[in-house]
Amino acid sequence: MNDDVVEGLLEPRLERFIGVIYRPATERWSHYAQAVLPNQFDAWVWFDETRAVTPLPGRQLPGEKELYPFGL
Repeated sequence: MNDDVVEGLLEPRLERFIGVIYRPATERWSHYAQAVLPNQFDAWVWFDETRAVTPLPGRQLPGEKELYPFGL
């Protein structure tokens, strides 16, 4: 692997958490952490093109509550 690539990947950078509740007042503190990519990941996959996810067929039964995002 190219030394410049290795050096670039070892540079700490910000990583945004997935699944956080957006709070503008604390976004930088509560939504991001320092990451060194080779220490955290074994591989990296890049997709040039993606499509939206479509829901699986199904129905909501009577009496079931919608839990997103606070019903945990």
